[in-house]
Amino acid sequence: MRVGAARAAAVRWVAAHARRAPGYRGAYFSGSTVGKPDDAELPPSSDVDVVVVTAQDEPPVKPGKLRYEGALLEISYVPWAELRDPAAVLSSYHLAGSFRSDTVIDDPTGRLRALYAEVAPRFAGRDWVRRRCLDARHRVESRLAAFDASAPFHEQVPAWMFPTGVTTHVLLVAALRNPTVRLRYPAVREVLTAHGQPELYPELLGLLGCADVSERRVRHHVAELTRTFDATVPVARTPFFFSSDLTAQARPIAVDGSLELLDRGDHREAVFWIVATLARCHTVLAVDAPALHAARLPAFEAAVAELTGITGTTDILARREEVIRFLPRLWAAAEDIMAAGPDTTEMSAGPLPERRPLC
Repeated sequence: MRVGAARAAAVRWVAAHARRAPGYRGAYFSGSTVGKPDDAELPPSSDVDVVVVTAQDEPPVKPGKLRYEGALLEISYVPWAELRDPAAVLSSYHLAGSFRSDTVIDDPTGRLRALYAEVAPRFAGRDWVRRRCLDARHRVESRLAAFDASAPFHEQVPAWMFPTGVTTHVLLVAALRNPTVRLRYPAVREVLTAHGQPELYPELLGLLGCADVSERRVRHHVAELTRTFDATVPVARTPFFFSSDLTAQARPIAVDGSLELLDRGDHREAVFWIVATLARCHTVLAVDAPALHAARLPAFEAAVAELTGITGTTDILARREEVIRFLPRLWAAAEDIMAAGPDTTEMSAGPLPERRPLC
């Protein structure tokens, strides 16, 4: 499917379903398809991210991944309160990228286009880029600090791994690149190579523990992931924020996407999402199918040990300290990347007040 056709399906989904919801305020595109031409091919392992804006401060549970007119959509909600202040959006590394170009699907109030008009000309301003990089760095620090060593191992692993992976986002944001989730490591490799810092990439993989992992072992654990994933989908009942990633509709991304990375030679880059998906499966199984959780647990523990070098809480705590010690070096690299990039501060519509809410 072409990106344009998938976007058109998303527009029709919004018209048919989102507009009916109480508190609906509009919708826009986000994620990896932003900026791609309509005639670009949308791989089966990719979806189209649609953000529905709501007046509710506590949005409903996101529908997540769903198939509509042949397109795989990822639907999420954001409260308008998070978008009201353009300065706050410009400072947020997970919000600003959606408004660097016109991604608005539907805007009954006119506020989304007003937000775009404020954000787009200032997006590459050096001060705003630095704020977004600091936002990403703060996420690494705060989430590692919140690590709970008393949690079950299958919850400890993602609690360490996700903030560790956000180290890539610091650099992607510095380079004005999309801070993608599943493909963050191939993306940051491109950035570091383009900016003459390829030696930093093995260090990032080292923090994850997969710098020297073999393709053969990764393929073995993808096969185990497939078994665990296919066993989890039919028994999943309890809602989690990631539940839509563990469905039949999500299989092309959760499982086939990892195989796609292996087939193109990116076996180390596949480790992040393999382990993340396994951990999520076990979070579900521990609640909804404890016997199956116990039966599949040895495969999970083996995957974590062989792909990341983590065998228990002590290893995670040590790796957490490695990430913290690495942050000054990471920040120096981010500063170099920012310095080499464009700075639209002088070309923008002028400085934006700290508080300029679009009421």
